[in-house]
Amino acid sequence: MYKAIVARRVRTAWDHLNDRDIEYVLTMFAPSFTHRFAGENAMGGTRDRIDSQRRWFERLFRLLADIRFTVDDVLVGGWPWRTRVVALLRTSGTAAGQPFRNEFAQTIELRWGRITRVNVVEDTEKMAEIMGRLIAGGVEEAAAAPISDRPR
Repeated sequence: MYKAIVARRVRTAWDHLNDRDIEYVLTMFAPSFTHRFAGENAMGGTRDRIDSQRRWFERLFRLLADIRFTVDDVLVGGWPWRTRVVALLRTSGTAAGQPFRNEFAQTIELRWGRITRVNVVEDTEKMAEIMGRLIAGGVEEAAAAPISDRPR
């Protein structure tokens, strides 16, 4: 039962992101957390502060305004004091007027229902190509340094 509840909460969080409800998702983070997105591009970096995480989500939706997330699977293990989740997702949308698709895996660690660690591993070549399209289309923010709370 516990694992089903956690899986449902993860799927609900992605539904909220599809609706651009960043604040709903931010309330799920513990006071101390780490969110890492692989890649050396505007979407990459590691954050451990809510204000940085908010800015990251805001950038995501500025750069990829019509991005949609599809949850393919959610696997849950552990107990409330240390829960591990793997979510397999797909994205789709347009960048510089051309459609894109990508896939990613997200590992999440929860402690007592709050997110303490997220690691997102996406096809970084596809993400670099998407950012390249935006840069070529004149979107300066696509060339920006990652939003990160840690030195590179």
